[in-house]
Amino acid sequence: MSPRYKWYVVGMLWWIAFFNYADRQAIFSVFPLLEKELHLSQIQLGLLGSSFAWVYGLSAPFAGNLVDRIRRKTAILAGLQTWSVVCLATALARGFGQLLFFRAAEGLGETSYFPASMSMISDYHSQKTRSRAMGIHQSSVYFGTIAGGFFAGLIGQRYGWRSSFVVFGACGVALGLMLQRFLREPARGAADLKEAGAGQRAVALKHISIPDFLKVIRTTPTVIILMLAFMCENFTTMVLFTWMPTFLYGKFHLTLAMAGLTATIYIQLASMMGSPLGGWLADYLRSRTPGGRMIVQGVGILFEAPFVVWCAVTGSLILLPVGLILWGLFRGFYEANIFASVFDVVRPEGRGTATGFMNMMGWLAGGGSAPVVVGYLAQREGLSRAIAVTSSSYIAAALLLFIGVLFFVKRDVYKMEAGIAADILAGTPVKPDVTRDLSPSRL
Repeated sequence: MSPRYKWYVVGMLWWIAFFNYADRQAIFSVFPLLEKELHLSQIQLGLLGSSFAWVYGLSAPFAGNLVDRIRRKTAILAGLQTWSVVCLATALARGFGQLLFFRAAEGLGETSYFPASMSMISDYHSQKTRSRAMGIHQSSVYFGTIAGGFFAGLIGQRYGWRSSFVVFGACGVALGLMLQRFLREPARGAADLKEAGAGQRAVALKHISIPDFLKVIRTTPTVIILMLAFMCENFTTMVLFTWMPTFLYGKFHLTLAMAGLTATIYIQLASMMGSPLGGWLADYLRSRTPGGRMIVQGVGILFEAPFVVWCAVTGSLILLPVGLILWGLFRGFYEANIFASVFDVVRPEGRGTATGFMNMMGWLAGGGSAPVVVGYLAQREGLSRAIAVTSSSYIAAALLLFIGVLFFVKRDVYKMEAGIAADILAGTPVKPDVTRDLSPSRL
């Protein structure tokens, strides 16, 4: 296998994540069409956003634990095919109940992707390049959001909202069939064991159960802090995805396509630059201090907060893009390290489960409540004020991260590294020509 293959993997996963976010973003750009054709209220529109997040979040820990027990390649490609077919089927909806069902089903289909892909990347990339790899992968989220927002609005405006789901779903199915040949499963824990000096010593795999992982959470404060911070961050981010196109459509009287594009292109393109930059900076700081990745996250999310307010209250189409660009740049700093920070304190055999629990907190507690809360506030106070209030959740996340850096992360990192080193010493030598799944034996 070529030494460059670990970067080819990032490239293949980049395209899968692109459709992961394009499919879920498409519906938000056609909210005005759904409101008009199906006579939906703002609370019902908010429920369409929340239903995805609720199902995605509730099923995430179980999907993550399953990922730790099966081949990541299988989980990734089966998930891609599932959510793409559901996206296609959304075009058949004839009322609010059916739309709600398909949105929830898409959340179920997508829930295994990030646990599997993040675990796979962590086994191809060690501490030296992990944040950069995940930062590059994260840029696909922003590009997919742009494409989903703009093209769904454009296609919906010209051919009806159903056509958007047909196009995105069909492309996802085709991509899954093509990548079946090229994506390869890595040895679980290979990068960490190599970095720790495993050499030719094999460490037997022992699966971790959800109850066992709950013990890890209870004894690793850094994990709790990172989950709470992600919950706060995703609350405001979900507001951006759900309500910003409608906000721009109503306040600035843009077309559906332009509202969808404006709500996504500035902030997402800036995030595409901020994410690799934040990944590079985090890898650099991590090589010097155990809390390096969390420092980058905390600084990034703290600087996001004022630009949320800026975008919500400005009445200028000239100043709006400036606020969106700065919001997106610092957002990339945080999001490049969402899972890399957790993997600094969680062993390789539990990383799929860890990602699942992170997604549960981010999407169920954070993203699942945001669309409905903001929809309720918008009916009482106006959408502009409702969006501005959500900036407070960014400040809360920054405070949590800095507390973690000061008091917990150093101890938790050393505890994980010591456990891996102990397992390597207890392992048995293997012949150089024997291929095994090198994975730590226990937490």
